[in-house]
Amino acid sequence: MDLFEKCYNYTEAKEAIAEGYYPYFAPLEDTEGTEVTIRGHRLIMIGSNNYLGLTTHPQVRQAAIEATKRYGTSCTGSRFLNGNLKMIEELEEQLAHFMGKQAALVFSTGFQANLGTIASLVGRRDFVLLDKEDHASIVDGCRLSFGTLKRYQHNDMESLQRTLESCPPGGGKLVIVDGVFSMGGDLANLPEIIPLCQQYQARLMVDDAHSVGVMGGGRGTAVHFGLNQQVDLIMGTFSKSFASLGGFIVGDEPIIHYIRHHARSLIFSASIPPANTAAAMAALQIMQNEPERIERVLAIGDRMRREFRRLGFNTGDSITPIIPIIIGERMRTFHMWRRLYDEGVYVNPIIEPAVPPGMSLLRTSYMATHTDQQMDRVLEIFAQVGREVGVI
Repeated sequence: MDLFEKCYNYTEAKEAIAEGYYPYFAPLEDTEGTEVTIRGHRLIMIGSNNYLGLTTHPQVRQAAIEATKRYGTSCTGSRFLNGNLKMIEELEEQLAHFMGKQAALVFSTGFQANLGTIASLVGRRDFVLLDKEDHASIVDGCRLSFGTLKRYQHNDMESLQRTLESCPPGGGKLVIVDGVFSMGGDLANLPEIIPLCQQYQARLMVDDAHSVGVMGGGRGTAVHFGLNQQVDLIMGTFSKSFASLGGFIVGDEPIIHYIRHHARSLIFSASIPPANTAAAMAALQIMQNEPERIERVLAIGDRMRREFRRLGFNTGDSITPIIPIIIGERMRTFHMWRRLYDEGVYVNPIIEPAVPPGMSLLRTSYMATHTDQQMDRVLEIFAQVGREVGVI
């Protein structure tokens, strides 16, 4: 069999493009945060992870410019060897302090942070336990490890307990959850997960990619619940609230020191560029100096969730600025995406395997910089299109 045969036989995406229902790899020609232009078409953006609206903040932009002027565009090497800027270590110190942990380690992407952390910690006799709705990078990190992967039903504590009980004695156990689940906008049930981890002597890692900058005064899900010291490791990304690119892990110093010397995705990847480092540092300062941005994005999320439900949309269990519009049927989801696009609203259509079968949805997410007028317009268009498509 020719290795490329599956490529020649893959026609689904091309068929969707021909039919006008292909929503992926949209070429953004211009963006000012809350609005974008695609193929000359102006849209209100409610599909971004730019939760605090910092990608266009003058302080963030200027920090990236000044770092590029001083250091150039790249470190051209791994942090392990020639690419470890002092500025990156300063960012790590600031992150550890902000997150209330002893130490932090910065990776070039959030995906790499999960790959490196999980694969370096979970060995052959160990077990790693995942919520079934955890992010793909967590799953891939488990695949790279030599441990045994077990999964439990989403936010189901009885399922988690059964899974913990199924682990034979002798190996270490690591439970990993998304703090804010990226598709549903709901929170991990840390108040019940933590006692189970303690009962079964399992360590706990929280992926707070969509929580840092939003929940817990910007410090994440554990702080939101008042349980920061009971969570062993917290992962975050710079590609969302930090308006940059990169990732990090925070925890006790000996654990971070071990990961630093064993994470292949760190050791064998070029370091985060100077501009991205400086942008993340500037964003971190703004989070602390302008808490009203966090208050604003949460208020927008509360309003939109309330209004969508009033109109008759199913928003699931969301309590964050990530609000799914659950439609269920795949083609109806694409049809509604297309009509919203035509009317000037950008959303993300999500189908399996990113969500369970029969749970196709439109993922909407909001920024602190959205105006009330923009949200009024979004609700007006959703009401019109929802009735037209038969969703409400």
